[in-house]
Amino acid sequence: MSVLVYAEHDNASLKDATLAVVTAASQLGEVHVLVAGNGCDAVAQAAAKITGVAKVHVANDATLANQLAENVAPLVASLMASHDAVLFPATAHGKNIAPRVAALLDVMQISDILSVESADTFTRPIYAGNAIATVQSSDAKKVITVRGTAFAKADENGGSATIEAVSGSGDSGTSTFLSAEIAKQERPELTSAKIIVSGGRALKDAETFAATILPLADKLGAGVGASRAAVDAGFVPNDYQVGQTGKIVAPEVYVAVGISGAIQHLAGMKDSKVIIAINKDEDAPIFQVADIGLVGDLFTVVPELVGKL
Repeated sequence: MSVLVYAEHDNASLKDATLAVVTAASQLGEVHVLVAGNGCDAVAQAAAKITGVAKVHVANDATLANQLAENVAPLVASLMASHDAVLFPATAHGKNIAPRVAALLDVMQISDILSVESADTFTRPIYAGNAIATVQSSDAKKVITVRGTAFAKADENGGSATIEAVSGSGDSGTSTFLSAEIAKQERPELTSAKIIVSGGRALKDAETFAATILPLADKLGAGVGASRAAVDAGFVPNDYQVGQTGKIVAPEVYVAVGISGAIQHLAGMKDSKVIIAINKDEDAPIFQVADIGLVGDLFTVVPELVGKL
């Protein structure tokens, strides 16, 4: 079985999300990686070094510079003539391309898989992660998105794959790249951070959020996240949101400050190795998944904790 992995990158470096997808793909068959972009030779070289990768397909074309889904999807679909399955990271970018590929191939997409049970059987979360469904596909070609936190990352330096150039499908003419506003942070990015400190609605406002959460994150060298309630209230931007409709994370340590533990938030962080919850409500749902729970006023507890670190 030949399996294609779509590499997520910025034309300069490979994103970590790709490594977990390679691990999932290696459980299905021989792994080929597609690097689609412009001036992305360095990415192709990096992909070739990943353990378990047999071949790297490189589509180097100006029409793929911004990896618009409308231009990438036909390319992926054309490569499926020689592949049995294609796997994407379950990121915003991967989720934008995968459904278009599935539509072009006239197959059912399998989303957000957590494990590979066999060549045609997978597990995936349903009901905001409260249940795990086992799904079996009878489609000849499989289009799959992979939840990166569910698979170990493949070794970046254990492989020596061959690199092969492929041609893109050109400009579809249905979309145009205008601009991108990239949020720059000095802190670790949420999906790759080893420690995350997240705040909830209990932090009252943006100023209080910053004054309470940021000093603790600075002490721990942590990324900063937030619940949907905190984001909706305008405490922090949308890209801080952790949860079912935000970012799915699984750090070594997750510190939840003033977060009650709504189902949609738990779905995004419950795979964290160690969960520490600080909340004054001892009946808050967050304590049901926490490894360490501290019942107390966060405005007293957090400054005291910062002072002792």
